Amino acid sequence: MSDGSPELHEVRILRFPLDVYQRSMEAFEGLQREFALIAMRSAEADALPDRLLRLVSALNDEYGGLTSESDRKRDEAIERGETVVAELVHHVPASVADACVALNALLDEADEFCRQGELLLTLATTTEGLAFRRWYLGEFTAQVRGEDPLPWSEVDQEALLENPTLRGAEGA
Repeated sequence: MSDGSPELHEVRILRFPLDVYQRSMEAFEGLQREFALIAMRSAEADALPDRLLRLVSALNDEYGGLTSESDRKRDEAIERGETVVAELVHHVPASVADACVALNALLDEADEFCRQGELLLTLATTTEGLAFRRWYLGEFTAQVRGEDPLPWSEVDQEALLENPTLRGAEGA
């Protein structure tokens, strides 16, 4: 672009499952609350809870405004009691692909922290939530790199559970 703004890529999220999304967000918000408490008590500035919170905050600051229309469409569908949104369209810079890879890796690390942690009430991500996260973030990495969208209804969830690498990030 001539004005110095980054080129935006269209990312189409197809057959977005609202029930799976809501369960995943409830678990993620619980994790964020617990990690915020741990980060406040931790003397180690680079501890996982602090790194995750800083990354989530940075992603919200950098990309939050880019998804507002899709967020509105999603939230309205939830209010109407729908279970699936046929299509959510995001326009994002290419840098979102690397951000998704980083977030996925940090959330995998957080899951391991949850499995080991004696101090946490939050459990590691469920298999459904893990498959959803890897699909959703993988749609951004794949589509930014030119691949076609893959609807949730066509996802091989077992394959997503076995491979932590996001779709489209294999060659990154």
